Amino acid sequence: MKYKILVLFNCFFINILSQTDPVSITVDITKDKGPMKHIWAWFGYDEPNYTYMENGKKLLSELAELSPVPVYVRTHNLMTSGDGTPALKWGSTNMYTEDSLGNPIYSWTIIDKIFDTYIERKMKPLVEIGFMPEALSTNPEPYRHHWTPGGSGKLETGWAYPPKDYKKWAELIYQWVKHCAERYGKKEVESWYWEVWNEPDIFYLMSSEKLKDYCMMYDYASDAVKRALPTARFGGPHTTGGGAWFLEPFLRHCLSDTNHATGKIGAPLDYIAFHAKGSPDLVDGVVRMGMKSQLNNIKENFSVIASFPQIKNLPVIIGESDPEGCAACGVMTHPQNAYRNGTLYSSYTAASIPRIYDMADYYGVNLIGAVNWSFEFENQPWFAGFRSLATNGVDKPVLSVFRMLGMMSGNRVEVSVNTRYDFKTICDSSVRGKQTDLNAFACNDKNTITVLVWNYHDLDIQDIGSPVEVNIKGIPAEKATLTHYRIDSEHSNSYEVWKKMGSPQNPTPDQIVKLEKAGKLKTLSEPSEIKITNMITTIKMQLPRQGVSLLRISY
Repeated sequence: MKYKILVLFNCFFINILSQTDPVSITVDITKDKGPMKHIWAWFGYDEPNYTYMENGKKLLSELAELSPVPVYVRTHNLMTSGDGTPALKWGSTNMYTEDSLGNPIYSWTIIDKIFDTYIERKMKPLVEIGFMPEALSTNPEPYRHHWTPGGSGKLETGWAYPPKDYKKWAELIYQWVKHCAERYGKKEVESWYWEVWNEPDIFYLMSSEKLKDYCMMYDYASDAVKRALPTARFGGPHTTGGGAWFLEPFLRHCLSDTNHATGKIGAPLDYIAFHAKGSPDLVDGVVRMGMKSQLNNIKENFSVIASFPQIKNLPVIIGESDPEGCAACGVMTHPQNAYRNGTLYSSYTAASIPRIYDMADYYGVNLIGAVNWSFEFENQPWFAGFRSLATNGVDKPVLSVFRMLGMMSGNRVEVSVNTRYDFKTICDSSVRGKQTDLNAFACNDKNTITVLVWNYHDLDIQDIGSPVEVNIKGIPAEKATLTHYRIDSEHSNSYEVWKKMGSPQNPTPDQIVKLEKAGKLKTLSEPSEIKITNMITTIKMQLPRQGVSLLRISY
């Protein structure tokens, strides 16, 4: 039997479908879908100088510890001029200046602090060659922007322009790569990925001929990198969410156009990259997510890549993969971003990443990474609503989704559900019907099975959710140990604990300790022994709306 609960919310009625009949999920570990590539173990942010600050180092250490593979990190502003003082959507390293005669002065002090922080944690840079040093900008004044989340201040200032001297710019890149190989070793730098610029199809590249100027920048930058280290991996174009129109001619340029730097045909292309963003909005004051937008961005770009047989097997990186496009826009100025502190962000992340695996399988592309563009913001209010993994050193619920993913290894296996959304359905209509997206993603690795289960909906509403039965088939044992991890309003949720404290902006040391503890991944119950009959076991639970569980079965 099914029944409806009528909920009054902000002066309008929403029908929420709860169920007494359980949702049935079947996991068959004998049906292999391919290796569990850790595409989620990639992170990025605008403000590079946060990297070596106390909370930045703390969060990077956590990311390194939760991942079974080296984590890749992408940051903007690695070449930007300035004294290293961070601000929202700003940072600098001052790696290039000139003397009074126009001779180059190279400084690696700040960039070394950034990369040293990664290397100390066995992390690896996805190196973004950008933005333009002041002395090389074709339009240097004003140089630094003074943008604020409310929209005041022009963002696209002198840093966003092409170089006025391509030879000097290429020499800077050559010297930087050469320095990295000397400092960290050739073998280490060979494992990095290099790119030039960010989202050249929009205002990040100020040019009336964006494609032409970007391809010229790409040719000079890739040639400089390869001259310094021929085995370095270089790719692009890291276009924005709607940039599939830019990707196709860029790929043609790399394959068959005359190279601006060398005069030869073609340009190096060791991987392909683009960005994908969702689109949240407000419906009568309620946040409504737009996963449809993010998945369609991915679909469009995968389709372009698959149309080039000669490069179809190249590694693909989604250089930014997020629910929307502005990490530094908080809820005070962008109320549709209120999803970021609580479990809507964690359930969205849990529901979207498995669909990205499915899309890569469908289009036959070699996806190796999907960069989650969220980190931490220094000197900001507690839970200010920025797109971040932690606030003032305290982990948010979304970080525990990555802890769950970090426990999943081996091969992905088949999952079937009696109420199923798939990526095609979400691309068409998102998750906006009466039925929530209650689904799962599973892996099998030697004597361990992991099943990620989520109960997601685009509307930011919580309820008791649904009963769930997870049937796991093909287990070659008679008994096993179950550990059940959970993210919901009562588990792995520092935000709810903070609100119960009265939402303090100056929490006491004791409160901070409690918040830090609340931000860690919690179990729903103590590990327990489960029976397996005829190679099958059934695990029952009640999963709240916007909740996420990880079942870890060891035998």
